[in-house]
Amino acid sequence: MAFSHIKQQIRDALRDRSIASLALAVAKDGEIIWEDGFGWANRERQVRSNPHIAYSLASISKPVTATALMTLVEQGNIDLDAPINAYLSDAKVTAHVGVALDGQAGLDPKEAADKATVRMVANHTSGLPLHYHFFHEDEPWRRPPMDLSIARYGHLVRFPGERYVYANFGYGLLDYIIERVSGVPFATYLKREVFDPLGMTHASVGIGQHLAPYTAERYDQNGHPISFYDFDHPGASAVYCSPHDLIRFAMQHLKTSWIDQRPILSDASVDEMQTPTSEGDSPDGYGIGWRITSDNHGYRTVNHDGSMGGVRTRLMFVPEERLAVAVMCNASNELPVEIADTVMAECLPDFAPSAEMIDNNALNKKMTFVLNSALSGLWKGRIHTYNGDLPIEITLSDQDTPTVRIGDGHRAVLEDITFEDDLLTGLSVGDIETEDASKRPYTLAFDLSLRWNVLNGSVSAISKPAAKLGNALSHWCELEKAS
Repeated sequence: MAFSHIKQQIRDALRDRSIASLALAVAKDGEIIWEDGFGWANRERQVRSNPHIAYSLASISKPVTATALMTLVEQGNIDLDAPINAYLSDAKVTAHVGVALDGQAGLDPKEAADKATVRMVANHTSGLPLHYHFFHEDEPWRRPPMDLSIARYGHLVRFPGERYVYANFGYGLLDYIIERVSGVPFATYLKREVFDPLGMTHASVGIGQHLAPYTAERYDQNGHPISFYDFDHPGASAVYCSPHDLIRFAMQHLKTSWIDQRPILSDASVDEMQTPTSEGDSPDGYGIGWRITSDNHGYRTVNHDGSMGGVRTRLMFVPEERLAVAVMCNASNELPVEIADTVMAECLPDFAPSAEMIDNNALNKKMTFVLNSALSGLWKGRIHTYNGDLPIEITLSDQDTPTVRIGDGHRAVLEDITFEDDLLTGLSVGDIETEDASKRPYTLAFDLSLRWNVLNGSVSAISKPAAKLGNALSHWCELEKAS
């Protein structure tokens, strides 16, 4: 396959969209059939892209972390169905849902938290909420110790197993327990147990010293370099890897390891990772570190994407066809997703966009909010933050504009409200009075479940769009109807 028309498509897109670079690798039947790089991996240092340049993977870090987790499972050192708290230090995840409400019978906090297993953390059903927390090197804030982050944000806002919610913090917990159980730093464990056996010489957690000359710069929408940033969830987001090495990683999960690779997982573990155990955000669901999707024409695809400031990546493979595609660029742009689909269509002539892609417009349609009697009225409760509890009132009426009031603040309009399957969502403004949230101007996003005449769930302080990457910091919230 020449892929000449795809090469031209990439060159045209880099020019038309002002994207610095894109690199990719494609493997079929255990052989790399195409790998290439286009544009500048680093404009300032005049480093051209190539398949051995390491790019920030963003959330493709999750299947890498999950693979490391499974090596410890195979060794008998971690039980996927044991509580995540069994592997943490003094700071534990805290449960709120499941605890007795209004005198009703319920689990005590420890019992409820112990329902959150390692597997649930890995498939995003543990009850952890939305979370991302960035620390730029040119700003004064630094990533805190993990125990402090757990104390602040390790709060389960749903009963374990109740609902899929994509949770970066969960993969922060997984990298932490990998470190604690193995007795070595997370980066060291990945190098020793994943990268080295698979021959991934251009892969590391963060920018390893040996990778510095071979790393793609991350660029913002204006083409300016983004200052290096860290996060409190390395296992979710921190891996750098070249397309060539990411295809090497995919070989393990296609069960087609090369002669110079030492397989690190049994076929049974590979299959377990690719078995959906939660509904996820694709038609079939989420396994252990992987999204699993059935293509419209019968191809079963396993994939993960990555997206954050200056990063867009996709790794997709079709186990039955022994085909894998890895595409990455150093800009926040959908081009890698488009190119991955185009390559798939070139290699599999009857490949078509998946149902997941086709249904995007339907999924993005705004739902109309219809107030019912169960919601109507004045609700009073609290938002739990690491600085203490804040009083909150929500007024829902079909006669007046829905409002929110936090603490002594002014009443603010609750906008973009939806209510479906007993889940109330909406946006508002307000002050939750924490230093972490106040680093950037933010909007409050409400995600509250109606249970037993109680509204509870999360209130997330989500940074408004700006030059610096923002945060999404979620807090437990519970309200009861006052009138």
